[in-house]
Amino acid sequence: MQKSFSDLEYAAKKKLTRRDRFLAEIDKVTPWSQLHQLIEPFYPKVVGAGRPPVGLARMLRMYVAQQCFGLSDEGIEDAIYDSQAIRGFVGIDLNRESAPDATTLLKFRRLLEKNELTRKIFDTINGHLAEKGLIMREGTIVDATLIAASPSTKNKDKKRDAEMHQSKKGNDWHFGLKAHIGVDATSGLTHTVVVTAGNVSDVTQAHALLHGDEVAALGDAGYQGVEKREENQGKAVTWHVAMKRSKRKALPNNKLGRRMEKLEHLKASVRAKVEHPFHVVKNLFRHRKVRYRGLAKNTAQLFTLFGFANLLLVGRRFTISESRVAS
Repeated sequence: MQKSFSDLEYAAKKKLTRRDRFLAEIDKVTPWSQLHQLIEPFYPKVVGAGRPPVGLARMLRMYVAQQCFGLSDEGIEDAIYDSQAIRGFVGIDLNRESAPDATTLLKFRRLLEKNELTRKIFDTINGHLAEKGLIMREGTIVDATLIAASPSTKNKDKKRDAEMHQSKKGNDWHFGLKAHIGVDATSGLTHTVVVTAGNVSDVTQAHALLHGDEVAALGDAGYQGVEKREENQGKAVTWHVAMKRSKRKALPNNKLGRRMEKLEHLKASVRAKVEHPFHVVKNLFRHRKVRYRGLAKNTAQLFTLFGFANLLLVGRRFTISESRVAS
């Protein structure tokens, strides 16, 4: 296909922007063919007369770009027109065609939600990474993060979202949902995602974050007493939970106290890996506030976000190729 003057001018630029590098990372590590095979059976086909649907590959790339830049449906449509980098990633040539509009993307997103395909996208990505030897199964780190929702009542119902709740962290109150994740202790990649209202205690979801093959699990002080809970009885997993801050400060300044402090420091250094997926989702993907009402739509989005966070983390730590497995 012949390139336009704008494409040639952009290709000849001397500086590779951060957006170019970011999209190149995502493009390189995403198993596009597997995702196409997953979604294709549910994607509308051309039947009779009328306008044919936009190609699946293009809509999937538009959806991925939207999630990775934290944009609304209208926002990603505008971004395609504004940014040559995003146009190149999606595969749009404005000399020959217009970008898919926000309504088309909305229908695609609803297709994914209706058929629970974002969960399957998450599982497909993790299966792809497991085949490369990047996800081990001996240990899991559990943690949760609060994602804010709008507390405004200036809407049709004159009410806040009924499925979101307040939660106290320190001396501050936060309104929204809570994303609980189970992370592989070796690679730091997320293997399980559970989404609840913000007032649900972390320790109540610990059992749901284990895949069942662990020999050890780690959590912060919010998981104190997890091994005594009924749902965790009889499981062959050893819990390593952080000591409460007050008890840690009260450790004696003797040989035993110093050993216990060293043990706590060691546990914390391992648990730090669970913060990496949160960093990608909340800082790089800019998902610090929920975009939709209700838990179902937000849960579907979080599966996509954590799936692509895994890909981005892998792309920056390892080299993925079809012929060689990363050590």
